[in-house]
Amino acid sequence: MEVSSKSKQKPFFKGKIVVDGIEINKSRFENITMRKYEVKHFTYTGKKSPCLIDISYNQIFDKGFVKPKPTKDKYTIEKLEEEQIEFSDFGFKLSVIQELMYNKELLKPKFDLDEFVELYDQREINIEEEGYEPIPEVTEYFKNLPVPKKLATEITEIYQDGGNDIYMQLLRFGEGWEDYWDIENTEDATQFPNLKKAILCYAKDNVIEELNNMGIKAEWL
Repeated sequence: MEVSSKSKQKPFFKGKIVVDGIEINKSRFENITMRKYEVKHFTYTGKKSPCLIDISYNQIFDKGFVKPKPTKDKYTIEKLEEEQIEFSDFGFKLSVIQELMYNKELLKPKFDLDEFVELYDQREINIEEEGYEPIPEVTEYFKNLPVPKKLATEITEIYQDGGNDIYMQLLRFGEGWEDYWDIENTEDATQFPNLKKAILCYAKDNVIEELNNMGIKAEWL
């Protein structure tokens, strides 16, 4: 029996796809951004007709979207019932958190400054007034945040940039020249066996050379 290839198969869906009153051309269309929805298509390599159509909710354009309210204990740090990484350098820890929490989304919850301030009940934190310096409670949160040791192998590179999410949480109105989070020593790097590359802008002068001597390709941003 001859089996036709994917490229020769006829579409099994013959109906219409209508999103927010707009009919979607199934054979070929550009990605569409609506007020409430986004419509995207995926194709096989070298093909034009979509093999998959994705319809998702557009939170940015929908002004009526109500963000789910976080639970009061969202940022309560619980003791880990497993091994955790012990950091000696706070700047290095922040670079690791950037990778695990924001880039790979493996370390949760993903910290959001506005949420944290909304939930914090020990005092009123005013971001507009206090956001030009590191907010002590936020700094303390990240210092105390445990990082599971099992995630160490996920770190293959660290990339520092003044616009990284982690720094925007710590210092909302930072300008990029601050030295609060400079990496001062490279001792922590030994705990990450797959770390092969480091692009840095917050580090002391000795760090680049030390990392290179450890076999980690390091350079300034």
